[in-house]
Amino acid sequence: MAFSPADQPPIVRPSLDAADGRPGTVATVSGDPPEVGASYIWLMVLAVFGVFMAFVTPIAISLAIRVAQLAPGHEEYLGYIIGAGGLAAVLAAPLFGMLSDRTRTRLGRRRPFLIGLTVVGGVALLVMAQASGIIVLGLGWVLAQISWGTILSLLATSQADRLPESQRGKVAGLVGVVQQLAPIAGVLLVGVLAGDNLLLFLVPGAAGVVAMALFVCLVHEADSRRMPARAPLTVLTLARTYVFNPRETPDFAWNWLGKFLFMCGLTFNTTFTAFFLASRMGVSVEQVTGMVAALAGASIVAAMLGAVGGGFLSDRLRRRRVFVLLGACVFAAGAVVMALSTAVPLVAAGMVTGYLGIGLFSAVDQALALDVLPERETDAGRYTGLYGFSTSIPQGVAPLIAPAFLAVGATGGEKNYTLLYLVAAALTVIGGLTVTLRVRSVR
Repeated sequence: MAFSPADQPPIVRPSLDAADGRPGTVATVSGDPPEVGASYIWLMVLAVFGVFMAFVTPIAISLAIRVAQLAPGHEEYLGYIIGAGGLAAVLAAPLFGMLSDRTRTRLGRRRPFLIGLTVVGGVALLVMAQASGIIVLGLGWVLAQISWGTILSLLATSQADRLPESQRGKVAGLVGVVQQLAPIAGVLLVGVLAGDNLLLFLVPGAAGVVAMALFVCLVHEADSRRMPARAPLTVLTLARTYVFNPRETPDFAWNWLGKFLFMCGLTFNTTFTAFFLASRMGVSVEQVTGMVAALAGASIVAAMLGAVGGGFLSDRLRRRRVFVLLGACVFAAGAVVMALSTAVPLVAAGMVTGYLGIGLFSAVDQALALDVLPERETDAGRYTGLYGFSTSIPQGVAPLIAPAFLAVGATGGEKNYTLLYLVAAALTVIGGLTVTLRVRSVR
């Protein structure tokens, strides 16, 4: 027997605590927004694809190439640079989100920031391409992380502003596809452009600038000048930008923690991929680019299946948590295979499995995050930025911790990638269990 969405129970359960006056587990809003059209969805997907091309390609391999050029034999510098950029993004995203919530302009609340940050992001990539030393390269990455990372947060805020519950999983699935597809497309480009430092960064950057230009020009945002004015900014207001009360928003807090743990494992796994492959295969980092490109096709298909399948099924079945746990376990299985692999076929199997899990987890958890987002109508930008902490803090902290695991039992200059990838697997499973067992208001 077939059921329409209206016949099925909502994904978000009503708060059980409202009757006795205690804070509910999920924020309430005045009503679900109307469904958005196809143009918004595809412009959003294109924007995320372009930003990820500009933003994640350096993490995937471009930065590793530049570090190897500017500081041969110092692999740890890659972790320090990515870590510093991640910590800077931690401070930037909720601040810009809060400022956008309070912005009153003819262009709306989000678009002025999207325009300005896109310009800054393009300049940052140019600085990285022309860097003559490791410090300048690091400073360029910090600027790029602040700008492109905040743009991604504001795009997620736009989804919180516009998407009804019935479309969150589908859109998250499509966005999840391009979040995995764009870095791989970037790696394919790097395989062609590896000999030209300028094009290595500017070609992926151009994709981000063009995609964002289309989004801000074609996606209408209502004039916000008639929205109620907010209280003046104070030092206390700014300080509160970076905190929330887990007791008042427990499901948001538990989902935040689960995503944080998953991202720690994911960052351990992906930050050192180029060096890991070079070590296992006995080749240079530059030679690894072709190998990574050769594995990209199967990984793209796996990520697409995980993200689209998980996102659409979670909307269809009105279930989120089971798919989050499944994605975490699948990724962990791939990480274990990579940890124990010494041959290309096993590396390929581990990467494909891992990308399937990443796609599944990231798509459904993004939809779940929108389901439990507090104060969506008034503080969506701030809470979306705070949720971004669960990604940006691991990107900043995990690369700084990873060298400690790499050094355990290391001999003859070889790094302990086996331990690093096993720790990554354990963290992702714990993250999935946290969301599945502790988030109560979402099915």
